[in-house]
This record gives sequence, structure tokens and C-alpha cells, in this order.
Amino acid sequence: MVRIKPFRAVRPPKEHAAEVASRPYDVLNSAEAKAEATERSLLHIIKPEIDFDPIADEHSQPVYEKAVENFRKWQREGWLQQDPEEYYYIYAQTMEGRTQYGLAMCCHFEDYLSGAIKKHELTRPDKEEDRMIHVRNQQANIEPVFFAYPDNAEIDAIVNDIVANNAPEYDFTASDGFGHKLWVIRDRKTNDRITEIFSKIPALYVADGHHRTAAAARVGAECKAENPNHTGEEEYCYFLAVTFPANQLRIIDYNRVVKDLNGLTPAELVERLKESFEVGDKGTEEYRPTGLHNFSMYLDGRWWSLTAKPGTYDDNDPIGVLDVTVLSNLVLDRILGIEDLRTSKRIDFVGGIRGLGELKRRVDSGEMKVAFALYPVSMQQLINIADTGNIMPPKTTWFEPKLRSGVVIHSFAEEK
Repeated sequence: MVRIKPFRAVRPPKEHAAEVASRPYDVLNSAEAKAEATERSLLHIIKPEIDFDPIADEHSQPVYEKAVENFRKWQREGWLQQDPEEYYYIYAQTMEGRTQYGLAMCCHFEDYLSGAIKKHELTRPDKEEDRMIHVRNQQANIEPVFFAYPDNAEIDAIVNDIVANNAPEYDFTASDGFGHKLWVIRDRKTNDRITEIFSKIPALYVADGHHRTAAAARVGAECKAENPNHTGEEEYCYFLAVTFPANQLRIIDYNRVVKDLNGLTPAELVERLKESFEVGDKGTEEYRPTGLHNFSMYLDGRWWSLTAKPGTYDDNDPIGVLDVTVLSNLVLDRILGIEDLRTSKRIDFVGGIRGLGELKRRVDSGEMKVAFALYPVSMQQLINIADTGNIMPPKTTWFEPKLRSGVVIHSFAEEK
């Protein structure tokens, strides 16, 4: 069972919401952030290295201090303001005509440590440490994590009723064309009922934001250790999440590009692939995988269909059934000699939001020699892996649309 609570969001006034809200810190580099950031953009807080000329090292002490300075400035200027009472918030995202409705809430760090908040990825210590410094310094969760919860008809009914009968507080379309809306749930009985329903939900699932979740849990544990009168209900025990019903979420493909063919010619690579795959030449027109265990390959100006032969994968194993596992075992490791996806410099990963054209571009440019497109992982596969305590291979899931940062912020500064 999980513990959640409403919170007093720090958020922009309606007239500034579209400008303050930004893409997350980890989907754009510093140069892109500097070019994208307008005067009130949250990018000045989550990527404060852009305020230095030249752009500074994002892990340097002056940059961490600038983040705190900017967060305070945004509040002083009124670009961020704190709500007077604790509420839940409905955050809706629309992409390509499809809308998903999440609840912005605070989750308890001990649920992550106990496993009631389930993960499916490993975290890197350096990235976890970086996020922890930001949370500790700001005494706030500036950016939410992205969670899923098992479908619940009563929560659906509550959300649908509010959305149907109330105008949103925010309603804007970001520069990428994705729509964002926010409703504030001010009715106390409704907030209490949401808390009660979630107290009976067995688990939440980290969809996106493993490093931020781990960092928030570490800060919560630190604060607990420093407080001899700790009760477990302090604001620092909670961190910010936007949590969606699992059936509304869509995972898109996360693809691979490789710098060399491990000494093989293109023709030799195709012959080697025939050992484990049914191989079809698709010519020069883009080819997208059509189902599980079917892959697309772009090599030497042509697209290929690769379908793994029966017996080369294990559909009864929650990890073995994944196409990232199949590709890694049968191609990247066995043929191309890439054993560790986390450390190899010969491979790169391309989110499906960039399209198959990005794979073609990187191979045609000569930067890469071959590209592989994968069929997307399903939410049920993710849940099966998390429920069994397994960990997905690196770069398996890409959720889209991303949460906009700055729509709501959770602060625990009052207690410190």
C-alpha cells in the first residue's frame, strides 16, 4: 500500500504558466537550453549553467548555488507562487490527439525504500548524486517524477467529473505542439477521498525519473536522520510525482545506432544475421517493426526486416521476452561485440520521438554504420518486470509526452 498526500504547490500564475514551464532537464543539452530559455523559463533553475558565459560545468558549486538563487528570484518576482492550502492537481497532456490525465501528488520516500514504489531501471550513482544536491539545496522537488498506478475506476470517475465541469487553471500548447492543462482540486472531501483510495493501491510504478526518485528518497532519509523528533509525516518525507493510470500511458520505441560493424562488411553482417533471424530486404523506403521480435535495420542505404526465429528468445522470462534483450544477445553482443550497453562508446541510443529518419541520417552521415529500430515495450511488460523485481536493460523505455517542468513544484523549505 502507498502513502500519498496533497501539497501546497509552488507554481506560476496563470499568465506566466506557458513561459515558466519548460522541458525536463535531461532531454536537452546546455546549449539547447540556453537557446530555448526565455526570461521566466524554469530552465534557469533546472539548468542554471546557461546563465554563465561561457556555459559553466553543470556540476560545479557556482552552478548549484545559481539554481538556488534563481529559484528564490522567481518567487520574489512572483513568477512562482505557493498555493494557500494543500491540494491535488489534475495534469493533462495531449499529444497527436490523445490525452492522458495524471494526478500531481506527493509520495512518501519510505515507499520507495520498501519497494511499494517499484522501479524497472538501475540508477547511475553520479546522476543520482547530482539530483540529490539539487533537492537538498533547494529544499524542494523542482521537477516531478512520472509514475503509473494500476487502473482504478473511482479515480477515473473523479478526474472525469472535474475535467468535464470545471475550466482548467492552465491551458497552453508548448512549442513542440503538445498541449498541457492543469486543474486544482480544491474540494476537501474529494482530496480526502483520493488519499483514501490510494492507501489501498498496492504499488506505484516509476515510469520516468528513476534518478530523481532515488535522489528524493535519499534526501528524505537524510532529513529523518537529522531530526530526533521525526514522525514520518514531515513535509521532507514526501516528494513530487505526477501519477497516471497505466492504461493511458504509451511507451514509444528506443532505438540503437552502432559506430562500426566489428570488422564485418555489410554483406557479411546480413549473412551472420540469418543464423538467428528471418531477414528481408525492404529497399530504400523506411521500414518500421510490425510486432514483438520484429526489428528494423538500416544498413548501407537500405532497410531490412529482421524477425527473430523461434527458440532464440524466451517468452516466459520477463526480461528474455524483451526485444532489447533479444537484440543485445543475438546481434550487439554475439555479432558486433558490444557486451556492456552502459559503458560501450561504440553504441548510441535514439528516442523514437525523433523518428526513423534520425536513424537514417546518422548512418548516411558516416557517423554510424548501422541502426536498429525496435518495437515498443508495453506497459504490461514494464509492470511484469517491476513486479518480479527484475531490471530492464539500459535505454528500454521512452515515454512521450514528457512532463513539463514548472507546472507544479513541491517545497519542504518551511520545516528546515
